[in-house]
Amino acid sequence: MRGSASGRNDAPSRRNDTPARRDDTPSRRLEFAEDEGGGVTVLADGHPQSYVDPHDPELLVFEYVQHLAACLDALPEAAPARLAITHVGGAGLSVPRYVQHTRPGSPQIVLEPDEDLTARVRRELPLPRGHRIRVRPLPGRAGVTGLRPASADVLVLDAFADGRVPADLTTLEAFCDVARVLRPGGLWLGNLADEPSRGYIARVAAGAHAAGLTHQLLVATHDVLKGRRFGNSVLAASDQPLDADELGRRLRRVSAPSGVLAPARLARLRASARPLTDSDAHRSAPPPDPGRWRAR
Repeated sequence: MRGSASGRNDAPSRRNDTPARRDDTPSRRLEFAEDEGGGVTVLADGHPQSYVDPHDPELLVFEYVQHLAACLDALPEAAPARLAITHVGGAGLSVPRYVQHTRPGSPQIVLEPDEDLTARVRRELPLPRGHRIRVRPLPGRAGVTGLRPASADVLVLDAFADGRVPADLTTLEAFCDVARVLRPGGLWLGNLADEPSRGYIARVAAGAHAAGLTHQLLVATHDVLKGRRFGNSVLAASDQPLDADELGRRLRRVSAPSGVLAPARLARLRASARPLTDSDAHRSAPPPDPGRWRAR
């Protein structure tokens, strides 16, 4: 797994003389910003959604994507060589491309309701030959509900609207459906953005725990783990123990200093919160300055 040289969550810079390709629609403004190395940042309404290097699927620029990949790479040796993975949120399909590269032939389902975005990605950033990535034009909650019981080894949540995780994807009821879809020992990974207090993450973790995903780890850069700034964290949850030591070793390879929150701290954080529910749902915390997420 290769990381960014910048060590930031910001999208990579692009040359001033390389214009972005735009597609303005009444609903979302899509932008494909190519950098001098040939990588492309996919933006929707100015928010970076993905970074894709068509020639190097292991070049993962966004820190949280590196964390997601580390969690997948830390799965035990007994895990299938080909993982059945469902992704809630697609954009440029960075993580599915990485899985196809590292575990060729893995059957993957991507739930991405934005058909215009998917069409642009397929046209401008074609998927590799022989892939088994199937994109379904469905919202995440409805798409997961339609999946067969025990049909997935991993379910990845990486969905944002206006820079925030949609409210219906992290409730207790949503996690009960996730637990139904995952096989025994299956893994849920969620890319969650929150303030230093981690109040939102605490409620998400409480919901996953109440649904039976009782073994949990939280991954982030050290400055986010220490509560120094707003940022992304990846919550890993399963019904079976997770290997924090192996995950820690994998995280040493990412570009920015990253680590795992002490399990005891996560347990205290979770115990102090009540799960989000469908009747008490809310989105993740808003970024303090959305403008800083632009491609610069």
